[in-house]
Amino acid sequence: MEVCRIRYSRQILFKGIGPGGQDSLSASKAVVVGCGALGGVQASLLVRAGVGTVRLIDRDFVDESNLQRQILFDENDVKELLPKAIAAERKLKAANSLVKIEGVVDDVTPSSIGRLLNGFDIILDATDNFDARFLINDFAVKEGIPWIYGGCVGAEGMTFPILPGDTACLRCVFESAPPAGISPTCDMAGIIGPIVGAVASFQVAESLKILSGHRDRVNRRIISLDLWGNRQDSIPIPDRVSGCPCCGKREFPYLDGVFGTDVSMLCGRNSVQIRRPDGETLDLESLAARLSAVGKVEQNRFLLRAAVDGYVLTVFPDGRAIIGGTADSGVAKSIYARYVGA
Repeated sequence: MEVCRIRYSRQILFKGIGPGGQDSLSASKAVVVGCGALGGVQASLLVRAGVGTVRLIDRDFVDESNLQRQILFDENDVKELLPKAIAAERKLKAANSLVKIEGVVDDVTPSSIGRLLNGFDIILDATDNFDARFLINDFAVKEGIPWIYGGCVGAEGMTFPILPGDTACLRCVFESAPPAGISPTCDMAGIIGPIVGAVASFQVAESLKILSGHRDRVNRRIISLDLWGNRQDSIPIPDRVSGCPCCGKREFPYLDGVFGTDVSMLCGRNSVQIRRPDGETLDLESLAARLSAVGKVEQNRFLLRAAVDGYVLTVFPDGRAIIGGTADSGVAKSIYARYVGA
């Protein structure tokens, strides 16, 4: 206990947390959905603050284009073809051995979300698409778990907390996802590192309030930032909508698998992810032997990567694949069917 007190002494001196708040943090469990730019900052701050258990969930692997803003990764992670969750877990275990850190290579879907998120005290959003956020929202509202929305692109970002049964949920604020191609993405607008750090810091600050027992101090406003345009706005979170399909009527179509897709774009990557609807796992050794006849194949225990037809095919044991070199879902499906199977 004395070691803990020394490690967290500056945080304990802060009156908002104190010894009791630190004990609460140490007994808490947080899950970060997405371990890229936002998730890396979130995870680092949570682990260093002494949150007892931190789970990191990510479906992707480390790419050279990530290094500009994703603080937990380095060039060796790229060379080793490491999944982001695994690379992040390794880095953070070296930062704080007192925290239980779980890196999980998986995709949050209607069929996996209960297994991945059940039992946690707070959920932090570090995803890159609205399907995933509406799915998290359905789950969090149904289970009564607070979660912190966050998103950024270019030099702009937005974040706000969602406290089920208390504040508006995501579908009260955004009735539906913006149409494809309307909202800017990292592919179109780029992104700078400072906006990532700013948004993630707001998210973790609200998380620490909740986990340390100070829910009354949670900000009930939407924070919107533009670091290049020198703007910061703060507006009240709208009131709960009585007819909201999610928190009002308690309908959960994303959780039930009615909405959403087995195909998703990866922000800033010119890549498409394909998920197997049948959930069938793959034998990577057999696949590697088959693909080696048509292109260069690299493999480790986490994934297989092959260069085929001018595209980069990365396949995971759970049957997921990321097809690099295209943002066209039709092309990606064709590559998957041709080299992995329908």
